[in-house]
Amino acid sequence: MLGRIVIMGSGETAPTMVKVHRALIEAAGPGARAMLDTPFGFQANADDLTEKVQEYFASSVGTPLEAARWRRSDEPVADRERAIALLARSSFVFTGPGSPTFALRQWRETPIPGALGDVVTRGGTVVMGSAAAVTAGAWAVPVYEIYKVGDEPSWVPGLDLMGTLAGLPAAVIPHYDNHEGGRHDTRYCYLGESRLEVMEALLPDGTGIIGVDEHTAAVFDLDARTLSVQGAGVVTLRVGGLSETIASGSTIPIAEVAAVLTGESTAGLHEVVPDESEPEAVESGTETSLKATALALRASFDAALEERDADGALSACLELEDAISAWSTDTLQGRDRDIARSTLRSMIVDLASAATSGLQDPRAALGPLVDVALDARRRVRAAKDYETSDAIRDGLVAAGIEVRDTPDGVTWDLA
Repeated sequence: MLGRIVIMGSGETAPTMVKVHRALIEAAGPGARAMLDTPFGFQANADDLTEKVQEYFASSVGTPLEAARWRRSDEPVADRERAIALLARSSFVFTGPGSPTFALRQWRETPIPGALGDVVTRGGTVVMGSAAAVTAGAWAVPVYEIYKVGDEPSWVPGLDLMGTLAGLPAAVIPHYDNHEGGRHDTRYCYLGESRLEVMEALLPDGTGIIGVDEHTAAVFDLDARTLSVQGAGVVTLRVGGLSETIASGSTIPIAEVAAVLTGESTAGLHEVVPDESEPEAVESGTETSLKATALALRASFDAALEERDADGALSACLELEDAISAWSTDTLQGRDRDIARSTLRSMIVDLASAATSGLQDPRAALGPLVDVALDARRRVRAAKDYETSDAIRDGLVAAGIEVRDTPDGVTWDLA
């Protein structure tokens, strides 16, 4: 019985993927549960990232993971042997964020690719998210080198787990629907359409692209020979500038995926059109992205202040604080957390200002004083003392109170 290889486009340690991980772990059957730390092994905070991943799986998913330490191919022999031994007895292996090219350098010509393949061939599940997902194809995107350093668009050889395990000749691109760049195109793992077109032309004939949206999982069940899509977005099969999307909740035969990627089938393929729309809120079941949550709670907060509802405003602040805490184990290096924290800070400042000035309707507080002034103005106007009447009106206007003389009487409002 064969198992599953799972590609996650992003959010592999976010609340959006909790239910997906739970189902995958249950389906993996008995055996150890492990995480492979190589993709972020070069980072100075690698120990912290390992702890965050373990905290996420233990606290949110409900299943602790043992760390298979393989941060470099020249780790001490004892550490490498322990990592291989752990993978050999594991039925569920997770590996995720970091640098694709760093991971490839540490995994090539080592037992790691074979160990990952063995997990699947004995019925287990291998989950590869973000950077690790890039390595799974026959060709890999050197994303940091292109997007951050400025290298020309090109491919590097991948592990080709998709080919050897699923029979799919493909390059894998996570973050397929990324909108982090705002006005500039960061789709396709920060490549954008123009660079992807160049790179697509460099792929060998018969090789296509599997694109996985953020907060989305492409589950390749090799025993059932199916691809199922779970999460917020879609999976895209792209060949020669044409693409076909597979919606979340869909399941199709792997044979159909292979036919599209090799160019044998063009059914369902259509031209890629520029995406000029604003990104939608990322949803998965009842979960939403942290950015979408922050924006929604900010709107609730503003509405509460408008209605002089101090409890409602405070509740929105506390909900956002809880949401930020829930996403604290997410290792995605995006702007969502910065946006959420900035939003929370501004809400706290606004709430403090409201507490200082009071949430009472200022009309209710000023009403008795304004009524006295307007009554005095009425009296002097009746006495035809228009100079004093105008002085009272001008004084009220200077204080931010607009006075209007209407056929039905005098009205006032705050400027």
